[in-house]
Amino acid sequence: THVAALGVGYMVAPKQPVDREAKHTGLFTLDANKVLATTVESLREENRLLVFSYKGTAKVQAGRTVLWLFGGEQELIVPAVVTYYLDLSDLSVADVRYDEKAKLVTVKLPKVTLGDIAFQPENATTINGGVLTFSDEQVEALRKANYANARRAMVAQAQQPGLLSAAKRQARTNVENYFAIPLRIAGLPDVKVAATF
Repeated sequence: THVAALGVGYMVAPKQPVDREAKHTGLFTLDANKVLATTVESLREENRLLVFSYKGTAKVQAGRTVLWLFGGEQELIVPAVVTYYLDLSDLSVADVRYDEKAKLVTVKLPKVTLGDIAFQPENATTINGGVLTFSDEQVEALRKANYANARRAMVAQAQQPGLLSAAKRQARTNVENYFAIPLRIAGLPDVKVAATF
């Protein structure tokens, strides 16, 4: 089993009450609230932010019987990649708080959700057995049933606590960086960012 963490880009913005206009407080320094608001908008435009991926293998089996006499079964072993996302379409400045005294920005994140399951059929192993597997139609029916089983198996794998924890950890890191970079660019390198679920 292979796990891969995906990093994230730069542009950021967000923050709490952001009705104040941006103002220069020094060379290349902007008001923190304006920077945070802009970051929130940038993340919301991202919509779904890819934060993590997991590569695993599903090993499943399907069988069919006709007239209680003729049977067939198919075993499928297929690798797949599952992605994890943050749905940021509803992110708002209400989810971001800036404690100016503590120089701390806190961001409330939505739940991590599973994205696509990308099977790699070119690397799959299929083993057919039984009388029915002499029929191409029956083999195709078994194949469809097996891929449905494989999808359920991969969803179950991807929801293991260890993988979900790793996905959340990476999501926090990605979003924190997303906010921290524009703050540094705006001349606020001392402001820390903490993302939480």
